[in-house]
Amino acid sequence: MVGQNKGKKRGASSHEAPAEKAPLFPKSKGIDVPSDPEYSSDDDEEVEEGDFDEMLKEMANDQGIDSDDANDYIAGDSLDEEEEEEGDDESDIHSSDIEGASSEDGDDESEDGEDPEESDNEEDSSLERVASRSTDGQHTAVDSQNEAEGSGEEELDEVNMDKLTIRDFVGDIQGWKEYRKTLPQIDAGYASDSSTEDPANTIGNVPIEWYEDYPHIGYDIDGKRILKPATADELDKFLANMDDPDVFRTARDEVNQQDVKLSEEEIDIIRRIQGGNIPDADYNPYEETVEWFTSKTMQMPLSGAPLAKRGFIPSKWEHKRVMKIVRAIRQGRITRSGAPSQDTKPRFYDVWEKAEENDDDNTHQKRMARRARMPAPRLALPSHDESYHPPAEYLPSEAERQSWLDEDPDHRKKNYLPQDFGSLRSVPGYERFVQERFQRCLDLYLAPRMLKRTTQLNAEELMPKLPDPRDLRPFPSVESLVYLGHTGRVRSISVDPTGLWLLSGSDDGTVRLWEIVSGRCAKIWDLKETVHMVAWCPSADVCVFAAAAGSRTVIVIPSELCDEHKRLLSEELVRAGFNSAAQAEEGEEEDDSLPVSWDMPTSAEQATGIHVSVTMHKTVKSVMWHRRGDYLATLTAEEGGSSVLIHQVSKHKSQRPFRKLKGAVQSIMFHPTKPWFLVATQRYVRIYNLMQQALIKTLQPGVKWISSIDVHPQGDNVIVGSYDKKLSWFDLDLSVKPYRSIRYHRQAIRQVQYSRKFPLFATTSDDGTIQVYHGMVYQDLNQNPLIVPLKILRGHEIRNSLGVLDCVFHPIQPWLISSGADGTIRLWT
Repeated sequence: MVGQNKGKKRGASSHEAPAEKAPLFPKSKGIDVPSDPEYSSDDDEEVEEGDFDEMLKEMANDQGIDSDDANDYIAGDSLDEEEEEEGDDESDIHSSDIEGASSEDGDDESEDGEDPEESDNEEDSSLERVASRSTDGQHTAVDSQNEAEGSGEEELDEVNMDKLTIRDFVGDIQGWKEYRKTLPQIDAGYASDSSTEDPANTIGNVPIEWYEDYPHIGYDIDGKRILKPATADELDKFLANMDDPDVFRTARDEVNQQDVKLSEEEIDIIRRIQGGNIPDADYNPYEETVEWFTSKTMQMPLSGAPLAKRGFIPSKWEHKRVMKIVRAIRQGRITRSGAPSQDTKPRFYDVWEKAEENDDDNTHQKRMARRARMPAPRLALPSHDESYHPPAEYLPSEAERQSWLDEDPDHRKKNYLPQDFGSLRSVPGYERFVQERFQRCLDLYLAPRMLKRTTQLNAEELMPKLPDPRDLRPFPSVESLVYLGHTGRVRSISVDPTGLWLLSGSDDGTVRLWEIVSGRCAKIWDLKETVHMVAWCPSADVCVFAAAAGSRTVIVIPSELCDEHKRLLSEELVRAGFNSAAQAEEGEEEDDSLPVSWDMPTSAEQATGIHVSVTMHKTVKSVMWHRRGDYLATLTAEEGGSSVLIHQVSKHKSQRPFRKLKGAVQSIMFHPTKPWFLVATQRYVRIYNLMQQALIKTLQPGVKWISSIDVHPQGDNVIVGSYDKKLSWFDLDLSVKPYRSIRYHRQAIRQVQYSRKFPLFATTSDDGTIQVYHGMVYQDLNQNPLIVPLKILRGHEIRNSLGVLDCVFHPIQPWLISSGADGTIRLWT
């Protein structure tokens, strides 16, 4: 404790005792003064046992006694034998011996040169101040035996006993030690010396979440890891909380990784904050007002007497001062103030005026721009009510005027009242002109301002960086061949899986078979009605196509195009339904509610290759094959669930997958890889799982009327065309909203089509153009598809506001075949 309180010494010259005053402590001989074990440490200064002289010196310095007096105490008479025996007993030195009696160095008082007598007079007051710092609230009493040894000293009352110091026991060291035993020991609690606490977290203001997966929470000053304290699992925490009565007043200190028990004061502060009260319980928000500036009128020492005459007489002293300056100027001791010479350096200069040699021009220009003058913002233009002759509706009424006058000036919306003067010459001077200008200067000087510079961007810089179309070849760009022969609109075309033959259906009621390479028409089927759709069977084992003409769908086998083996397989697939007697034996009849009938064609139609005719009640608008070649889906013009039907060709059976459909169906399609079925209404595209018979998701293109849909060969992307000129690309794994919306066509989009081999897709429109895009879908799911416009193909004519009606990619080559309302079919290579 002595070593810890060495820094708390104060001046002791004010407490110096007279020279003839008897020494307070006799010379010690063999007195053991044990140190306080609670505060002793290896870092403190070591004092050997029995070396009581050094201890007395330090205690005397701590109590404000000069070093000379301490030497006198040591040099005093020796203790008698009885006192030595009593001094051999161990005595505790309490911390309050030097806690409240610490004083500054004695040199401060001695430098002031005060008289020793004046310091003696101040001794009592200093003693009271020192004694007031001792332990409060602990009432003790001096033993009766010590009172008897006081040799006639005055009896101390109970209050003063709490504030006794070593100076009150003059010449009685044993009484002082007995008195110190009666005082309680200091309990090193929460507010004790910080050296007894655990080392706190030294990593600074770093989020503890960074170390959640590590066994440490930072590093100490030596670079070693600070390990986390051992933590129990949740079950141990729960059991400990059940046994701990103070669990609800314990908070977790995440920075130091320890639990801190809240004191009553801290809990009281938390409750006050939760209740919306002032955290400090001792704070009084309703204290009496202190009038820092008096409200009473003060009499100022000003006089209204006329100025004296001497104030108008020239001063002789000023005349002498001026003449002295004139003589100095004539003698050359004072020169005229002019421009400083080149040798003299200015007092203030710009340290960044000369940039470094390696400093580039852009950095220098930015630095000069930062030093450029910032112009003041312009004032707002005056309004109508600021005119000297405003309209009558801008003039305030008497109630408004009185309300404006009664309002606080800081809360007024306007700092003026509109007034009406008859003419401009009757307008008085503005009395608040100087104040307003001064306030504006303060705003410009004090308010922070920033100069915003706009960036000039070109339209090309805002466009996304896309690859050059020449690097994305091959894609169709040139018209190579025109197929002529149809006399009406060619509504639909289809290419067989081998890529050699092309089918086309037209409003003239015929289906034509074309050789793609030569453009020769190989065969014609006359179906007597408008052909809305033709579609080859995608299976490579058979040679079959379907054509929708009017209200019936015919299945045709062109025997001229296939060998004998493929022809037999095709006929077996188509005629197997007629030869099967299972349905008749079991007594199952077709559902009468289904508007479907499987009929045997006439002999004339059989001669042309038509083997089956599926008749319906309404006009068939679309025909789609399943990828396996046995199922066929048709779309009719009627509303409700009966508009979409799925037919099994091998068994001649038809079924209705939907009992009820919301909205008019525009297009249907089988998914190329999964058992899904896509149904497009006017505004939405719904995807159904045919095996689970459930709705998977609903795509929302955000268009008014959908015209066509197509699915990417990989099956994860869908494009949707609409009559409101918009193309929507959907990523099925990403969202039900479009990944990209494109609007390049000027008229309605009629058809959209993916290429089955190349990363291409195309759109046809009523504006007579075909737009070809590059649509690369990557195997990496984290990479978005790349969509690049490649080419606009023009060649079809517009007839009756209709342009290109259908298009299809070649299954092997990067070719595109299109058909339009002008009755032509064109090949683009």
